[in-house]
Amino acid sequence: MRHPMFAALCLGSAVALSACQNNTDAEVNRAIKSVNVIDESNLNDVMLTVGAPDEAVAYFRKTAAENPDRVDVKRGLAMSLVRAQKPQEGATVWAEVVASKEVTNDDRVAYADALIRSNEWKRAEAELNQIPPTFESFERYKLEAMVADANKNWKKADSFYEIATGLTTTPAGVYNNWGYSKLTRGEYTGAEKLFQDALSCDPQLFTAKNNLVLARGAQRKYDLPVIKMTQKERAELLYTMALTAVKQGDVRIGKGLLQEAIDTHPQYFEAAERSLSALDANVTN
Repeated sequence: MRHPMFAALCLGSAVALSACQNNTDAEVNRAIKSVNVIDESNLNDVMLTVGAPDEAVAYFRKTAAENPDRVDVKRGLAMSLVRAQKPQEGATVWAEVVASKEVTNDDRVAYADALIRSNEWKRAEAELNQIPPTFESFERYKLEAMVADANKNWKKADSFYEIATGLTTTPAGVYNNWGYSKLTRGEYTGAEKLFQDALSCDPQLFTAKNNLVLARGAQRKYDLPVIKMTQKERAELLYTMALTAVKQGDVRIGKGLLQEAIDTHPQYFEAAERSLSALDANVTN
């Protein structure tokens, strides 16, 4: 008489155990999926920051093909394409991101950046104009300044450059761009100050050093500024100064600076040697 009851109890236990097992499997699957999402997110971040650009492009291209509806993956692909010096392809992918319902103001800024890198200035300006003025970011104002520069709207460019410098802890690049803008306008004193500001933030920024020499040379200041430089950098800056002097008609000074550049360079300075030989040939003729 106890056997049927015992069988019923066993059956009930088996059903309960089966239900528990199913619940456990579902929980495990959810946990694994969550871990995969976290791992994938971390991998995405790694590929965008420290991964080789071409490897990042390959990774995101493959992932995007497998997940065509995932906007976050398209963002990664667009970013990696720009990092890999393929801004036109990057702009094409950014256009898809911007057209999605998940578009953000940061997306529009990144799209404008890719368009500028592709020399699509008008399209970049149109994209920036769609961003509300309440959205403030360093990247946004940096691009706004560049677009204003391209339009020769100097007042607006200066305003945007000033705002951008206040929105970053590393403004050297902005000061350098701003200084170059002043240089192209012929505002050499203002340009010189901005290049010095750039070097006060980043003493290693050679582009700012070279631009500083150009600004000083345009004012016929043919002595090198007191800045930190290596021996090779000194030779290259003397070469820049020499060419500036020659361009302004100060040929004798230019020749002297070329010779100093050749003597200073720790190795054979072919470009300076060639320029000096060309000047000597012109004088002889």
